[in-house]
Amino acid sequence: MRLTQIRPTGTERTFSDGELIVTKTDPHGVITYANDVFLRISALSEAEAVGQPHNVIRHPDMPRSVFKLLWDTVQDGREIFAYVVNLAADGAHYWVFAHVTPSFDSAGRVIGYHSNRRVPSRPAVAAADELYGQLRAAERRHDRTQDAVEAGEAALRQVLDERGRTYDELVWDIASGSRRP
Repeated sequence: MRLTQIRPTGTERTFSDGELIVTKTDPHGVITYANDVFLRISALSEAEAVGQPHNVIRHPDMPRSVFKLLWDTVQDGREIFAYVVNLAADGAHYWVFAHVTPSFDSAGRVIGYHSNRRVPSRPAVAAADELYGQLRAAERRHDRTQDAVEAGEAALRQVLDERGRTYDELVWDIASGSRRP
């Protein structure tokens, strides 16, 4: 199944505050484990999810530059928190507050990634979507993927510079509701 063929319906799906979406991937981002909450919310069966690249749930409105930041961070052996909008197999979308961490072997090598996702607050979704709208606008001005990603990265750097924040600080500002992007 390729969700790139799925058209977003505009229907938003959510899950409860007490639930946690969990997936694990190999070092290349291929799903090796998905819990029942992930399967229910993504509208994928375990057979459809396991063995697929994690970007099988990538929503077209999610800025490429944020995915690049996420990937670069975890490949560097560091954790990251991010707001992410995903696309389910039935065209619905769902927002998550993701915590992605690398998994290491006994020699300290990255052997995969672990992601826990919680339901974000509505004000956090609104703030993240506002920021992502700015990044998407910058990215959409370019036809070439690499140029689009670089434009999104530049737009994100500008927002961070204007606010005097790091990416991590901005994410926690959104989470706490203390600042809107």
